[in-house]
Amino acid sequence: MANVLVLGGTGFVGAALCEKLVERFGGGDARIVVPSRRPARAKAIQMLPTVELVAADVHDDAQLTRLLRRCDAVVNLVAILHGSDKAFDKVHVQLPRRLALACAAAGVRRLTHVSALGADAQAPSRYLRSKAAGEAALASPALDLTVLRPSVIFGEGDRFLNLFASLQSVFPVIPLAGAEARFQPVWVDDVARAIVRCLDDRTTIGETIECCGPEVYTLGQLVRMAGRCAGHRRPVIALPASLGRFQATVMELLPGEPMMSRDNLDSMRVANVATGTRPGLARLGIRPATVEAIAPLYLGRDQGPARLDIWRAAVHRR
Repeated sequence: MANVLVLGGTGFVGAALCEKLVERFGGGDARIVVPSRRPARAKAIQMLPTVELVAADVHDDAQLTRLLRRCDAVVNLVAILHGSDKAFDKVHVQLPRRLALACAAAGVRRLTHVSALGADAQAPSRYLRSKAAGEAALASPALDLTVLRPSVIFGEGDRFLNLFASLQSVFPVIPLAGAEARFQPVWVDDVARAIVRCLDDRTTIGETIECCGPEVYTLGQLVRMAGRCAGHRRPVIALPASLGRFQATVMELLPGEPMMSRDNLDSMRVANVATGTRPGLARLGIRPATVEAIAPLYLGRDQGPARLDIWRAAVHRR
């Protein structure tokens, strides 16, 4: 697997994946190609050997096909958590459709696609329905496809536990919508390792693998854990459904990307845990790390004004 194209390689999961790909395929003539509309901002991977940052728009068919002609396999990580119907369709449905056509035009068969746990055409949220539609767009006999469905992903630099830890460093109490929603958080390094092993193991072709950690938590438990690990433990007040939806509506009206949206709440109506009907990380020989083992290593490191960076970034107020 000498040349791998990573779509979404400049993001949170992408940076971890590029490190694992360098470890696995970084010798000799191997190339890891990462397209980005703003390569100069991809600081996390700029210095990795054999990683080639390329200025490109992956939503442009001609550019996507040109990128693929130089590669043996492709990983698709491109995703959004918030947006309009049009935005979800563009990123989660139209891009996979374009990718399937571009792979056919470039003669590339091997594809690993990162979807989401709970993706289903009948799911209650636009996010999960669009994720299911994206998987369907890639279901082609012309592709050697493996689909990964992770639960919520945590790790250094995440916008999940870090966000809740930062909020607790500022506010004396945390009113929380969806406090009883269930998750099975998975470490970003375990997801990255799973992608690499799928590229290595052709017996995973045709499979959908659920990427989950070893433990199930409610959202309220995870928020409390984030505060405890960061040294800012605050009371967490579970909001009733009506107030939670009102809170999410207000957050959608704030500048920038919302910390919580109504569509997020709709997604949380589906337990974000392993179904047991599909293979998990054990299928790839991975024993996933626990939140308790990893979160204390990165939460609470920053003190003073730096603790607000995650929060400020969420509302574009840097």
